[in-house]
Amino acid sequence: MSGDSGGHDGGRAFIGSFTSSGGLGIIAAAVDARTGALTARGVTDAVADPSYLALSPDGTVLYAVSETDEGAVAAFRPQDTAAGSAAPSPLGDPVLVCGSGPTHLTFAAGRLLTANYGSGSLSVLPVAADGRPRAVTGVLQNQGTGPHPDRQRGPHAHQVVAAPGGRWILSPDLGTDTVRICSLDTMAGELIPHGSTALRPGTGPRHLAFHPAGGHVYVLGELEPVLTVCRWDEAYGVLEPVGESAVLPGGEAGAEGAAGGSYPSEVVVAPDGRFLWVANRGHDSIAVLALDPTYEKPELVTTVPCGGHWPRDLVLDPTGRRLYAANERSGNVTWFDIDPVTGVPVLAGALAAPAASCVIFG
Repeated sequence: MSGDSGGHDGGRAFIGSFTSSGGLGIIAAAVDARTGALTARGVTDAVADPSYLALSPDGTVLYAVSETDEGAVAAFRPQDTAAGSAAPSPLGDPVLVCGSGPTHLTFAAGRLLTANYGSGSLSVLPVAADGRPRAVTGVLQNQGTGPHPDRQRGPHAHQVVAAPGGRWILSPDLGTDTVRICSLDTMAGELIPHGSTALRPGTGPRHLAFHPAGGHVYVLGELEPVLTVCRWDEAYGVLEPVGESAVLPGGEAGAEGAAGGSYPSEVVVAPDGRFLWVANRGHDSIAVLALDPTYEKPELVTTVPCGGHWPRDLVLDPTGRRLYAANERSGNVTWFDIDPVTGVPVLAGALAAPAASCVIFG
């Protein structure tokens, strides 16, 4: 299996990685429209540890967190992956996020929002007309602890997501077993606390995903291989847990390590709402769960090998027909064709990408 695209241009992808662990930085890749294969076209190491990436809504600016103790956001101008070197070019200097270890970022209402794992905070950065991030205008600090003696001594915001309606911002906090709900004051450039949903202690919520119908959210635990199903009320900004589902065989709720030291990393929901997939680090698998008509009882169908070691990220391509896994410790990105009937991914190829941490398309 290789990353040769065969010349069928299907757009572009960007791969983030940990430069402190041998990663190349940000890899720009061409996508084969026919096979989904990735071919590296250029790379930049202009920022340290660009572990998570996001594109501006119009696709003209690429943003990366710098997951360092200092914590920063960097902007890049993407290049055409179809011709010559496509290394993204830096757009100004990185901007500090006033938080440590940013692991995730999103674009909402003309602002960049970062989730800062180390400091357990969320930051708001305005964006200039040319796309450059500007100095932080607001930092929302979380508080609390959890029962895990090492991982939950304090708050650890791991993701920040804008709800589909655009009114609310949700952030799972691994350290406090909560999902924070905020609104964004665009005039002041600050996040306004609205509520906090408590999940079962010790699950360590890492990432969440909305069902395409909008009324349900699936919150993935990192410290236990469990998915918490929640109802979502967009009108009032209320998240209500209604059940849990295992994401590994024998991985029911229990002590950390109950599934052999697996640490789930990402959850993805199918565009048609019939399936969802979970990446399991340690177990090195992709779990397939089928959704019932209520969307509230995901059932584990099977797991398949991820094609590498330590899948940190999992993402669908724009067509919704393929899954891509960023396997951090094996240093590759693998892609899978999804069986439209069963939802089971079938390994189709791989691209070398040292210390890979995320993949985005656009």
